[in-house]
Amino acid sequence: MTTATAREPQTGELAPVTTESLADLLVARERPPRPSAWSTSLAFGWRAMLKIKHVPEQLFDVTAFPIMMVLMYTYLFGGALAGSTTEYLQFLLPGILVMNVVMITMYTGVSVNTDIDKGVFDRFRTLPIWRPSAMVGYLLGDMLRYALASAVMLTLGLILGFRPEGGVTGVLAGVALLIAFSFAFSWIWTMFGLMLRTEKSVMGVSMMVIFPLTFLSNIFVDPKTMPGWLQAFVNNSPITHLASAVRGLMAGDWPASEVAWSLGWGAALLAVFGPVTMRLYNRK
Repeated sequence: MTTATAREPQTGELAPVTTESLADLLVARERPPRPSAWSTSLAFGWRAMLKIKHVPEQLFDVTAFPIMMVLMYTYLFGGALAGSTTEYLQFLLPGILVMNVVMITMYTGVSVNTDIDKGVFDRFRTLPIWRPSAMVGYLLGDMLRYALASAVMLTLGLILGFRPEGGVTGVLAGVALLIAFSFAFSWIWTMFGLMLRTEKSVMGVSMMVIFPLTFLSNIFVDPKTMPGWLQAFVNNSPITHLASAVRGLMAGDWPASEVAWSLGWGAALLAVFGPVTMRLYNRK
């Protein structure tokens, strides 16, 4: 048995403390309750927000890049495709909104890969928390980025002449659907972030997947002008269904089938890539 000394709170004098009494004191003290899955996920989401605060350059892809894309496509192709930039903007803006938000989802995988490379995830796995909370936190934090990108593009669109006939309700419904789909879509990039060795590899593979999906869709033009074999791919693309749903909601049409297809694709992506990502995370 070993002894140590501790100062009495009343007299201030040193008194011997045995290892048994110290152990009894530690056991008697109540441990704090284990945090819930929701609270830990929010904590990791807040961590993602703090990273943006300290590295504000990360907001470039949700501010300057969307502005550049809207201006470039509207004034380069509007006159040629629709005869009027204002008329083309009514068709383009919901589609380009989908394109930009879907494209920035790949930064989730880049962030995951960076934290793995720095050894941060080794610390996360030792914590007594819900295992998926780190991944869910990343995605919750990125949802704010998606909302910010949507707000920037819609504000610019209104300045340029975009007038959604669906009003505020239709616009909010379209943005909500887009963010929900993007949350599910982001699980693909978290999987790549866990599988690949460097963030450059994650970026390269992500671009190889995103560019065909976004450009081979109805974001810029009506698929009816495409060859038949290409229409078969475009009409069944998840990005086409999403763009059609967002465009319809903002126009006040409320396309139930396109909304259902978008939600179905999102659920399927989450059901497939969510478990795969968590399996890779647990084995990393």
